[in-house]
Amino acid sequence: MTPSARVPTAGARRRADRAGVDAAVRTWATVSLWLGLAIVSYWWAAGGGVPDLGAWTTGLTSLGRLTGLLASFLLLVQVLLMARLPLLEQAFGQDKLARKHRIVGFTSFDLMLGHLVLITWGYAAGELTRTPATLWDLTTNYPGMLLAAAGTVCLVMVVVTSVKAARKRLRYESWHLLHLYAYLGVGLALPHQLWSGQEFLTSPLATVFWWSSWALTAVAVLVWRVALPLWRSARHDVRVTSVVREDVDVVSVHMTGRRLDRLGAEAGQFLTWRFLTGAGWTRAHPYSLSAAPDGRGLRITVKELGDGSASLPAVRPGTRVLVEGPYGRLSDRARTRPKVAFIGAGVGITPLRAMAEELDYAPGDAVLLYRFPDRPLFGREFDVLARDRGLRVLMLPGHRRSQGSWLGAGVGEADDATVLRRWVPDLAERDVYVCGPEGWLEDVRRAALAVGLPPDRFHVESFGW
Repeated sequence: MTPSARVPTAGARRRADRAGVDAAVRTWATVSLWLGLAIVSYWWAAGGGVPDLGAWTTGLTSLGRLTGLLASFLLLVQVLLMARLPLLEQAFGQDKLARKHRIVGFTSFDLMLGHLVLITWGYAAGELTRTPATLWDLTTNYPGMLLAAAGTVCLVMVVVTSVKAARKRLRYESWHLLHLYAYLGVGLALPHQLWSGQEFLTSPLATVFWWSSWALTAVAVLVWRVALPLWRSARHDVRVTSVVREDVDVVSVHMTGRRLDRLGAEAGQFLTWRFLTGAGWTRAHPYSLSAAPDGRGLRITVKELGDGSASLPAVRPGTRVLVEGPYGRLSDRARTRPKVAFIGAGVGITPLRAMAEELDYAPGDAVLLYRFPDRPLFGREFDVLARDRGLRVLMLPGHRRSQGSWLGAGVGEADDATVLRRWVPDLAERDVYVCGPEGWLEDVRRAALAVGLPPDRFHVESFGW
């Protein structure tokens, strides 16, 4: 057997091993979530929660305790989902974690509001007219309640700015800064329950559980969101070597550093970057690698859209870069089949270009469909990959022919699925990696599923906000 024939076999075994680990982590995470909810519900019931439902006043207070317990647990889960824990990142991918984070976040927020209303109403003996005075008394006289009020304000601000309509009106930089207040909100909202909550004090086991959960969550954030990125940045000493104009509003930033082979980055993944150029360096920006990491250098390619990306053309060689990551599952880790298809639009082609360079595939087993409005990025590089690796490239110039279609103008009147089936007849036998604007992605998903692609082989990573 030739060395070239052994590579896919080794790669397939490695993917199978990682798939087993990822499946186990997903199962463990799901069981842990529901087990945690069951435990806190049991402590509520064991503390007399169910019998208390028999009367109006005690029922309000009891439901207030239950919603508070569930909200507290889910607040911690919400933070852990975005704490960049490696096992969760690798098993779920940033895109799925972000969706779960939003669901858990809105659920915990609703439960927190329910807790606030129900517990206050119950303490006011079920009389609505007494609730304002009762709320003031609770806030000013009970341990930790002023902190909880401040934490609630922070969480309200984060939730309001996380609603889709609000996010569209905010710059990424503003949203990112506001979203950091979620950590402050969680940190301030929970102590009042740890100090005075009935279920937190009556059982030593419950006390250990809650304090340990809060402490471990705080440690996870400090280690994986603060300490590890700082350590990696110091260890690898990433610096800019050049900034290359790829198009009128697109630049590539080339970087080098020490021992980059130990960074662990794979083609298709993204990192968050802070270029130490002065004002604004504190805000990290997520950009995908646009070239396969080779242990010596890194490259990102960015369209000038926001304040951070618009400043990149002015970055000078030698500028130091702080990095977080690598993150994401849009990589060889998610692959299950020998054949792959890459479908990209605009600057979304960047991670797919890196994957087309790094992934193992036989000539003809990888196809790239690239839709672009004016002119393609990496045109010469794709020519080289087609010649040297056997990548089949279909360039699709032109703007989208209509809303609800991912295709460009000039492909005729056939529906998306028919065109996709004509271009890639065996699509259902491949892993499909897609990157592009959010609405366009959903159009591609509908077409791919319509031609028979199993949903679990449609791989997309969105680190947008």
